[in-house]
Amino acid sequence: MHLKQTKVHKRKFTEHLARWHHDVNQRSLPWKNEKDPYKIWLSEIILQQTRAEQGLPYYLRFIETYPTVTALAAAKDEEVYRLWQGLGYYNRCKNMLATARHLSGAGGTFPDTYEGLLKLKGIGPYTAAAIASFAFGLPVAVVDGNVYRVLARYFGISEPFDTSAGKKRFADLACEVLHHSQSAAHNQAIMDLGATVCTPARQQCARCPLERECYARKHDMVAMFPVKSKKLVVRKRYFHYLVLRYGDKLWMQKRVAGDIWENLYEPYLVESERALDAESLMGADALIAEKIELVDVQYAGASSQRLTHQLIEAHFFVLELKTGTPPGNGRWVTVCELENIAMPKTVLSFLKNNLYF
Repeated sequence: MHLKQTKVHKRKFTEHLARWHHDVNQRSLPWKNEKDPYKIWLSEIILQQTRAEQGLPYYLRFIETYPTVTALAAAKDEEVYRLWQGLGYYNRCKNMLATARHLSGAGGTFPDTYEGLLKLKGIGPYTAAAIASFAFGLPVAVVDGNVYRVLARYFGISEPFDTSAGKKRFADLACEVLHHSQSAAHNQAIMDLGATVCTPARQQCARCPLERECYARKHDMVAMFPVKSKKLVVRKRYFHYLVLRYGDKLWMQKRVAGDIWENLYEPYLVESERALDAESLMGADALIAEKIELVDVQYAGASSQRLTHQLIEAHFFVLELKTGTPPGNGRWVTVCELENIAMPKTVLSFLKNNLYF
């Protein structure tokens, strides 16, 4: 493709996208057209790894409970984690709290530059660009999975987007096609197009404003873009949860730093390299074998939870104890108190399904 044709191609991309956003795109979400950097930041943190439809009720609850960044900063960790429960990727919540407290200590004001926003914990290039564009009107292009997909298909980019060179190429191209005087509208349009029309599967090309000049559409190669170089390696882990019961109380302990689900509560855990039955489990854990007196042990079922790089296979065993002697670092929690602590999804589902609350 000649340089002149490339410029025309890029100009048409920008023009068609702008027209579609103005005339057709009526996707209604509460953070669209928002100018408050706090609300934009909050929505972007929630929407990382989360679909808009799933994140919407969380966003509304957070805004109602913590209407300002200073209100969020003043909240107790446990309350915030509980409100976040079910969204997953809890490191987002941890970083969000750290940034809120940093900003609160600096007067509660967000930096009004892309570079300043990038310095905040938990804010990467995409989130910084979104805040800079939507809140401050700066001509900065957002680049996320939706943008990779739209650009790769339209321009026929076969370079993998998950390499350093690929990320730079897509970032440069996103800047080149950016409508500088209407950066917020442009960024919203390209993300909406990727989320609703140019989707990973079941694309709606007939509705796409870019269909006529789209390389992938013209060459019947839509499913081949974008290109990814790395094959995801998933680690399988076997969790054996011992639901220790004494009267109307359950033993719960907080997960430590440096692993998944940091700061969330769970029953006593035994992890192994393979799934264990009750007999093997009783002999595998010194605490069970030596320190607590049991009335009964019952296998209560299994569930699995897929994370980005891990597959957790969780097995649950209910153990009735003779005494309430604490088995380790944790605390006894009444059934009523379970409502007030944050837990991983797989633990929460088990307890709810088994009518603990």
